[in-house]
Amino acid sequence: MEPIEQTPSETIDLAPVVSDKEIQFYIDNGYLVVEGLMTGEELDEIKADTIKITRGGYETESIKPVDDSISDEDTLKNILCIHQPHHVSPVMEKFAKHEKICGILSQITAAHLPHWDGSVKCMQSMLFIKPPEFQGQAWHQDEIYIGTRDRSLVGAWIAIDDATIENGCLMVLPGSHKSGYLYPQRDHENPDEFDFAPESYGFDESEEIPVEVKAGALVFFNGYLLHRSRKNLSNDYRKVLVNHYCNAWSLIPANPKEGESPATADRRSVLHVAGTDPYAWKGYDVSNKDVYLRHCKAIDKKTTD
Repeated sequence: MEPIEQTPSETIDLAPVVSDKEIQFYIDNGYLVVEGLMTGEELDEIKADTIKITRGGYETESIKPVDDSISDEDTLKNILCIHQPHHVSPVMEKFAKHEKICGILSQITAAHLPHWDGSVKCMQSMLFIKPPEFQGQAWHQDEIYIGTRDRSLVGAWIAIDDATIENGCLMVLPGSHKSGYLYPQRDHENPDEFDFAPESYGFDESEEIPVEVKAGALVFFNGYLLHRSRKNLSNDYRKVLVNHYCNAWSLIPANPKEGESPATADRRSVLHVAGTDPYAWKGYDVSNKDVYLRHCKAIDKKTTD
């Protein structure tokens, strides 16, 4: 078989944003908070686009256009999360490529690897609406769902609203990423607090800490970091846009195609966001222009007493 010509990809050079001390904090603890990274105007743009998506403003099978008689509130109140909004929205794709966010990612994503060159790609977006009384998600590690070859998965968590203990902010176990161990999972027995996703178990959770942040902050966290969020007990939404990235030199073996071996399987529905993409010669899978809605019923406290 003739070898495929490997043409180099465009190089995306980004200015550094965080300090060496912050990079080391991320390496040691598995997460990093950067306050005030997003402007008020940027948050307003995300909020407006959230309404456009939920009203069926983009052509997608999952969300049909909503009648003008239905309020924006009614389009939001039954949605926990919209998966892959960047597949249909150029606004969400723009924020997946946000220069400052990706500048930080070019510093921290694979900072644990001695020869990493700062190259990064994005493979997923998730827009959490999380209305009042909606559940959070039990303990888990994102790498269980999006495997990488070099432990470089990182979530970039944009706080669209203030995130507090009351409304179900991110809870983390600092340092739990270090071993590179994926904990087993089981069904949990707390459907009032957490959604249907299974929980990871087998570790000491006594060092858990809340990550309370103001709207506009970014929380970056490693794919092996144990984290969870609790039920929204406030009267307000806790909206978050979280995008997932990894070292562009890592293959993404999720959902192997026919004929691919475990060693060479590589998901190519990705966005090149920093440095170079060494696998650009493979091309990119075109998104299906669809999203997935995660509904989770709010539970009335009166019925659970």
